[in-house]
Amino acid sequence: MLNTMKYISAIPFSGLFNWSVQYLSDSIIAFNRAYPMMRIGDFLTRNKTAITIDDDIIYKRPRIRIRNGGISLRDEIIGSKIGTKNQFLISEGQFLLSKIDARNGAFGVVPKKLDGGIITGNFWTFDVDYNIINPHYLALLTTTEAFIQFCEQASNGTTNRHYLQESLFLNIKVPIPSIEEQNKLVKSYNDTMFFIKMEELKVMDIDLNATVCVRNSLEVAPYPGHIEKKLIHYHYYRNIDSWSVPQILHTEISPFGKSKFTCKRLSDLAYINPKTDFSILSEDDEISFIPMEDISDDYGEWIGKKTLKRSEIKGYTKFQNGDIIWARITPCMQNGKSTLLQNLVNGKGCGSTEFHVIRIKSAEVLPQYIHTLLRHCDVLSDAKKYFTGSSGQQRVPASYLENLLIPIPILETQKQIANEYTSGIEQAKQGYLKICNYKQTLKKDFESQIFE
Repeated sequence: MLNTMKYISAIPFSGLFNWSVQYLSDSIIAFNRAYPMMRIGDFLTRNKTAITIDDDIIYKRPRIRIRNGGISLRDEIIGSKIGTKNQFLISEGQFLLSKIDARNGAFGVVPKKLDGGIITGNFWTFDVDYNIINPHYLALLTTTEAFIQFCEQASNGTTNRHYLQESLFLNIKVPIPSIEEQNKLVKSYNDTMFFIKMEELKVMDIDLNATVCVRNSLEVAPYPGHIEKKLIHYHYYRNIDSWSVPQILHTEISPFGKSKFTCKRLSDLAYINPKTDFSILSEDDEISFIPMEDISDDYGEWIGKKTLKRSEIKGYTKFQNGDIIWARITPCMQNGKSTLLQNLVNGKGCGSTEFHVIRIKSAEVLPQYIHTLLRHCDVLSDAKKYFTGSSGQQRVPASYLENLLIPIPILETQKQIANEYTSGIEQAKQGYLKICNYKQTLKKDFESQIFE
């Protein structure tokens, strides 16, 4: 006989706060019943202290970062520049959430520096009964995956405007250890987070040192970025390689242009966006396929192993082993999406049309060295001055790479620069992986005490 009981769920009437079947069936959070359960509304009380914005007063506004990122000062702004004149005051120690981003874990406790700040109706602030709960414990609990999933189910509205329902939020029951146990959990969590932040600073220093080592080896100062020019600037016609105003104005101050080494334009050392010959392959032969998302922002690595048949490559950017692909579009370019290609299937590949392809043609430079310079933060910062197109779809033209000045030390020095940079990036990578593991362990340890 068919067992139909698995299709039937019993919900206590005392737990009915919403007639939505999805909410009732999917929103049960498996909290640890070793602790007494209590409605959030029993220790949080909505505070709606209204304020009318005065044009002559400077106000502080908060930013709530998602997934336990905390609350920080977004800005301090004069009232005359605030469009919504009817807002609400917040106070130190209150519990604050974004009703739009609650489903992304946008909860936190108002810090001292935001005491007296203001919020719009898209934020809710609550007074806390400190005899029952430490709000920092609540912040940890509400930013767990299980609670975020509940908030998704307790929100409604259009895709981009999914609002948390206050009654559902306040009626969810959560485990409430004693204040002493809550304080111990919070302290243990914060102590571990402090250790993790110290580790992050160490890794950031390793990452930064890799960049500084390149500058030191080439004996160049940090690139200033913005260079002031006179209102009238004269330039010899014979030296004009591009009609781009930024390139005409900044030619002599390429990021590495003042190196002690002789410099040449990249176009003298490499082909920019050359043609790639696929004639030796049959229509059914496979090649590597590299979409933009398969290039690591942080490490300049190819992290995917997708393939296409030669017959499927129409419309893509084409490349081969030994080429460097370099993202030309914002924000991928600024994020450092580029890599030196090796081990392509059949030695060939194709990918996003938003890649520039650099193919070394000169024996004076090593591909690893050129890739190191093209990933350098000074180059990525400098390239932004040459963006073309609309604000949402800006691209670096090929002419920027063509005219980029490249210092040319001896090959042994180039190899040393590239190896030291790669070694630093690899150390940073391993450090960030350890930090990621620390965070996962911390999260798991906290949740193991709260959830069944």
